[in-house]
Amino acid sequence: MLANKSFLTNLISAIAFGIAYLMPEFVGRHALMMASLFALSGALTNWLAVYMLFERIPGLYGSGIIALRFGQFKESIRILIMENFFTEENFVKVTQGALPHTIQPELIMDKIDFDKMFGGFVTVIKDSSFGGMFKLFGGEKALEPLRNPFKTEFERQASEILSNIDIASVLRKETDFGTFKSKISAMVDTTLNELTPQRVKEIVENMMRTHLGWLVVWGGVFGALIGFVSAVFF
Repeated sequence: MLANKSFLTNLISAIAFGIAYLMPEFVGRHALMMASLFALSGALTNWLAVYMLFERIPGLYGSGIIALRFGQFKESIRILIMENFFTEENFVKVTQGALPHTIQPELIMDKIDFDKMFGGFVTVIKDSSFGGMFKLFGGEKALEPLRNPFKTEFERQASEILSNIDIASVLRKETDFGTFKSKISAMVDTTLNELTPQRVKEIVENMMRTHLGWLVVWGGVFGALIGFVSAVFF
């Protein structure tokens, strides 16, 4: 796309200049020649400037700047990612949106063995200082009628407690943001260290080259205007 814009702009400017230069004298010949010459100059200069961003030209200081400064480019990417995306504020927003804030008690209740819990409850009483009295009043059989009421009440209490727990808040408190950020930073650094100057050049080129083609076009347009004004008024 850039090549098409650049080529057409330079071609039109060159043809216009050639026509004005080769044809016999006619009204406006000088203005056309100056306008086309300045247009060609502006388009070629801007095309060279765009080309020099990406390609190294021996003897021209500053050419190939993208590849030469790839270290600064990588550092800019790192700063952009770490300081704008992985902030503590964004971390909180993501965890709030991604993590469930409440626990669904029914999902947990199905996994609980209430009979085993009741057995543990009975064992605690039996092994306590009330053990002797407990045996006197019938032992474990005396507590058997309490099994179902125990299960029902425990399930109700546990459900209420679990429903009031903000799991996202708990996990955020247990997750140290500094540790999280250091791990992300290490991953970003590892990825960026794999970039070569050539790869950096390709990344920037893919992003910019299409849009930079308009610099060549506008260089030709404004060059033509300057040339025309110069021919008419000077």
